[in-house]
Amino acid sequence: MKDLMSLTRVVEIKTEMTCSKKKTLIVLLGPTGVGKTDLSLRLAEHFHSPILSADSRQIYKGMIIGTAAPTVEQQQGVEHFFVGMLDIDHYFNAWQFEELVIQTLDLLFQQQKTLLMCGGSMMYIDAVCNGIDYLPNVNNAIRLQLVKEYEEKGLEAMQARLQELDPDYYQIVDLNNHKRVLHALEICLTSGQTYTSFRTNKKVERPFNIIKIGLTRDRDELYQRINQRVDEMMANGLLQEAKKFYSLRHHNALNTVGYKEMFNYLDGEWSLDFAIEKIKQNSRIYSRKQMTWFKRDKEIAWFHPDNQQEILQYIETLLKQ
Repeated sequence: MKDLMSLTRVVEIKTEMTCSKKKTLIVLLGPTGVGKTDLSLRLAEHFHSPILSADSRQIYKGMIIGTAAPTVEQQQGVEHFFVGMLDIDHYFNAWQFEELVIQTLDLLFQQQKTLLMCGGSMMYIDAVCNGIDYLPNVNNAIRLQLVKEYEEKGLEAMQARLQELDPDYYQIVDLNNHKRVLHALEICLTSGQTYTSFRTNKKVERPFNIIKIGLTRDRDELYQRINQRVDEMMANGLLQEAKKFYSLRHHNALNTVGYKEMFNYLDGEWSLDFAIEKIKQNSRIYSRKQMTWFKRDKEIAWFHPDNQQEILQYIETLLKQ
């Protein structure tokens, strides 16, 4: 993790008197397109906190337009961590994210007692809030080989292989979710152990309080915002950005809504108009998956993004307790 830590700024540790105020991490979350960025900037300014990004794609360099990453101006106004710090070919998972964020929080909490994390990547947020089982780094050659086998032989062949390598996980995994099947196979083949052997599902107690703020909108309102944002991305140069990464499209970082549809257009499989509509559709589908995941967490307090004063009052009340 030293290499990863070197990608972030060096945090000066200031000698301060112990403050009676408890350490608190505010976690701002919600589906894609809901309006997290604008509110995160206001909260960061209010609490004099940097923003720790919990976005599994904004962490990569150059994926700016397609991930709606914070602009240069926004990053100049409020310091952001974990934005544009990894090369596209760098393998990175939720376990590594947890370790990196916890190390950074340990340093930042020595300077201030209230910090802000913002994002929509469900596994990344869970990893920081609850802990995540350790998983070995996947061999990239194994990953590419499995993807090739999946494309050539289909899902049933991958399911059969998982049943052979890890029959216990085979019984509980969503067998129709090819990503989960392939990921389990990656771990099995990389480690020589079953995927099940790494799963403990034990919640970790953190040495700081966590306040979870969820942002939500009516479905029609959210879908309209998503569609509009895709149009804005295209106007801002999403196609040109995708062209820059076309030769790297086999890397996992680019298996992302927005880029993969543009790659299909560049491959000549789809028209540009069809690719744009698919980005909108797949973004809407992803937003539903995010909300399904987040709604299971009873610790999240939900607000409309426009109710900023209500959100601030809610946070301030909890901080005083």
